[in-house]
Amino acid sequence: MELNTIKSADGARKPRRRVGRGIGSGLGKTAGRGHKGQKSRAGGYHKVGFEGGQMPLQRRLPKRGFKSQSLKFNGEVTLAALEKLGAAEVDLLTLKQAKLVDQLVRNVKVIKSGELKIAVKLTGIGATAGAKAAIEAAGGSLA
Repeated sequence: MELNTIKSADGARKPRRRVGRGIGSGLGKTAGRGHKGQKSRAGGYHKVGFEGGQMPLQRRLPKRGFKSQSLKFNGEVTLAALEKLGAAEVDLLTLKQAKLVDQLVRNVKVIKSGELKIAVKLTGIGATAGAKAAIEAAGGSLA
């Protein structure tokens, strides 16, 4: 085999379709565009979602929901995750290094899910009322 003898497999490269080149080609006269109308003409076409003047779908449906952009800066950590981490002092940086919260997170809150048996000192981290009680019961504190 030589580089100058390599060729594509049979049927791998189809010739491009030449439209509007006579009746014998099968795509002459209207060139596959149907008869008349805006879509058959050169240059003229509708915008995305246009339904010929009918009220478009995106306007017929009710507006619903909202997703706050500030949510990506908030994170949650469970008591079970703190137990697994096993650190005596926990702050935002240690949680990011342990990959318990995303790198974008600025505010972290501990939620009461699971059990905590070790004493943990939290700095710069919030906690729910139940989580705060569980942390203090285990001998930890919030700062």
